[in-house]
Amino acid sequence: MSLNIKPLADRVLVEPAPAETKTASGIIIPDNAKEKPQKGTVVAVGNGKKDEPLTVKVGDTVLYSKYGGTDLKLEGTDYLMMRESDILAII
Repeated sequence: MSLNIKPLADRVLVEPAPAETKTASGIIIPDNAKEKPQKGTVVAVGNGKKDEPLTVKVGDTVLYSKYGGTDLKLEGTDYLMMRESDILAII
């Protein structure tokens, strides 16, 4: 995938994982009851701040805060632009 977008400073572009469609026990979740995913893949990173280099890199799978980031739609795909501080963990 080649996106022509470069996040600035400590911002990161994340492609959210698809929402779960089934529970662990096999119950199908209807569209209106699906929760916003909190896991995704980093697709672009900024250069970081002068004194704080970024710790995430392209391709990392991350967990992020539930209401963190700004929703973007680029080339028909949904993304989240967020600060690195909104990322909770790399998995």
